[in-house]
Amino acid sequence: MLIFVANLGSTSFKYKLYDMPSERVLAVGASDRIGEAVGAWSWSVGNDTAGAEGQAEQRDHKASIELHLAKLIKAGVIDSAEAIDAIGFKAVHGGPISGAVRADDNVLDIMRSLYPLAPAHNPPYVEAMVAFREALPGAEQVAAFETGFHADIPLTRQLYGVPYAWFEQHGVRRYGFHGASNAYVASRMAELAPDCKRIINLHLGGSCSVCAIKDGKSVAHSMGSTPQTGLFHANRVGDFDPFAVLALRENGLDDEAIYKGLGKQGGLLGLSGVGADLRDIRAAASEGNERARLAIGAFVEHCRHYLGAYLAALGGVDAVTFTAGIGQYEPTIRAAICDGLDFAGIRLDPARNAEATGKTDARLDDPADNGAQVWVVPTNEELVVARQTLGVLNELTV
Repeated sequence: MLIFVANLGSTSFKYKLYDMPSERVLAVGASDRIGEAVGAWSWSVGNDTAGAEGQAEQRDHKASIELHLAKLIKAGVIDSAEAIDAIGFKAVHGGPISGAVRADDNVLDIMRSLYPLAPAHNPPYVEAMVAFREALPGAEQVAAFETGFHADIPLTRQLYGVPYAWFEQHGVRRYGFHGASNAYVASRMAELAPDCKRIINLHLGGSCSVCAIKDGKSVAHSMGSTPQTGLFHANRVGDFDPFAVLALRENGLDDEAIYKGLGKQGGLLGLSGVGADLRDIRAAASEGNERARLAIGAFVEHCRHYLGAYLAALGGVDAVTFTAGIGQYEPTIRAAICDGLDFAGIRLDPARNAEATGKTDARLDDPADNGAQVWVVPTNEELVVARQTLGVLNELTV
């Protein structure tokens, strides 16, 4: 069974094509700058990193999808588009819908109703789902919502201190996101270190979050009603006092300016003034840029804040894991986050930390210390979505 897993952004499209249930990767591809005059594309057969790349006009997600399907057919990976049995989407916000479900018209309508809560995520996914219906009308569609992994978080950790009617009538609560990434890390750690039952996972990339995991299940997550909250991100603000929004309005900022500031001009970009990529900010900091240093320091403190909170939620920790672009590839950030946490048994081995490539699982602590384990675990969200999609298909055929 061929399952095409799609990971969408507003101007980007990534995919993996799986042969299930063997979980063999047949192809990997990506496109950027969708909607611009010229956009970049890349793809490879299997997990081979030495694939092809180029540029082409991709006016929308439908055009990008058609471009990649044509390349898969031309290379003989698939005989035709009809060979694909299902498309699994790493969907973000489904509100009352949780977990993996068939992406029918009702699901799309609910996702549309949640555009205000996930403006950077839900619109491109709905657009892509419609596009895939046109390109692959015979393939089943499954939406694997990021909130599903957090469905069992205790209600006391889901609630805000708002009027209870807001929770009952409008669904205002903490949902938690990055579910596929956290689910993968939890399952992988069960293989790597089965005795580690209490795990704090730091998913640090363009989008950032911290998750407390106990016995393989999420018990707390830094994101709230939207993927905007918790840690600040590459260009999103993270936790923010809502009354400050009212003050900004009183000071003359209109809603559009506030929206851009919170959702597109904040985070590492807003604090550093350098850019949204930590690599650029780190380079600027090394050259004496004080705002870049401040942005890095603030980011580390936010991570430590949630790490400390989840030490309390879990009653200690057996393992701390780092994943995603920053978590996997930035040893200085990992070291700064773990600095001074000997009281909790968290100690990095400097040599192990520096030697970790980020591309493979790596233990970062000294096993002889007998403290909490510290790991880099490269995430595989697409594999989780492929497994969830296969589960829905199996249910449909029962």
